[in-house]
Order: sequence, then structure tokens, then C-alpha cells
Amino acid sequence: MTTSTVPAPSAVRLTGQLDPHLSRWLWLVKMFLAFPHYVVLGVLWIAFVLVTVVAGVCILFTGRYPRRLFDFNAGVLRWNWRVGFYVYAALGTDRYPPFTLARADYPAEIEVAYPARLSRGLVLVKWLLAVPHLIIVGLIVSDVVLYPWSAGSAAHAAFQPASGYSIINLLVVAAGVFLLITGKYPGSLFSFVMGVNRWLYRVLVYVALLSDEYPPFRFDGGAHEPGCEGDSVDS
Repeated sequence: MTTSTVPAPSAVRLTGQLDPHLSRWLWLVKMFLAFPHYVVLGVLWIAFVLVTVVAGVCILFTGRYPRRLFDFNAGVLRWNWRVGFYVYAALGTDRYPPFTLARADYPAEIEVAYPARLSRGLVLVKWLLAVPHLIIVGLIVSDVVLYPWSAGSAAHAAFQPASGYSIINLLVVAAGVFLLITGKYPGSLFSFVMGVNRWLYRVLVYVALLSDEYPPFRFDGGAHEPGCEGDSVDS
């Protein structure tokens, strides 16, 4: 008799509930509708980096991540994931993301468990330890197909904020094409996209010093983390 084991839930819990009735065409204009969020997130990510540096110094001397700083950075990740779920990282919902760092009633959410203590020494080497993951992440988020206006001139492309489609972008575009033609988001594709995002955010949480839990080399697809209820996607 064999028993199956379920991986213990991660310190990072990323969820995304696929809307059952997505618009066929709305995904074509979501990038423009979300523009106000891009402006705010641009400022928030600058603050995120600065807060991470300050938090790193605090951890180095005290072994603790100041709670207010932790809540802010966790909130930035939460905001970023909601916008990503709406637009470029999943296209999983037609509900417009809220403008807030706090928890909200939204189909996409990320929770990071606050650590009572953090290793002082790991602060200095997490980037190095995460190199295997960063290589994988780099392959996922780096451009693999150039935009038409970037293909002709490398010099011109250097001044573009983004010059092409990454693997995750191509997966999302494929989902959009399925929506446009069939009116349905393939469940297997959604599960795969969620697994990619889950991997990315686990690595980000680790290198941003929010957790000492080393990201697993494990692909966890589906709407919910392993071991959480409701982990099903309609195909």
C-alpha cells in the first residue's frame, strides 16, 4: 500500500482564482486600463528596494525584520501580483485591481508569513545561494521573441523599457488567443502559468530577505498552494 505525500505549505502562499466567465476581448486593452497601476508600482518598487536595504541592515544587527517594513514590502508584492494576475502574468480575472497594499477581496492574493527571527549571516549570501534559481528565473523573464519595432535595430531596442516577449508573456498571449477564439481559458495552461508565477515569487521573497526558507525546486501549478483546499481549475 502506497501513500502520496503533499509538500508542506511554503512560507509564501500565492493564490489566483480563475474567473469562470472571462471576456473574449477585454485582454486586448487591459494593458492600457492598468496604466495607473504601472505608475504607482514604479514608485513602489523603488521604495521596495530601499526598504529591503534598510531591512537588511536591521536583520544583520538584530536578526529581525522590522514589522512595518515587512508589511510594506509584502504589500508591494501583493499589489504587483494582483496587477500581474489581471494583465501580463496570468489574465486570470476581469476584475480591476484595487489600489491598496492591504489584503482585499480579490481573486489573486499573496501572503508571506512574518518570521519571528531571521539569520544574520544569510543576509550577506542569499543572492549567491539563489543563483541556481536566478538562472531559471532569468530564462523565464528574459526576452525570447522581439517586438517588431525592436527586431530591426539593436541600438533602438536598447532604449525600450521592454524589447520583446518573455516565456511568461508568450504563455499569457496564448491564453488570450484561446479566449478570443473559444471564449475559454484552458485549465491546464492556467495551472502552468500559476506554477511559473509561484516559482518567481518564492525566489523574489527569498532574495528580498522576507524569508529564510530556501525556494524549492518544485513546480506547483494550480490556483492554490499544495495542501490548500480548493486547488482545482475547470478545464
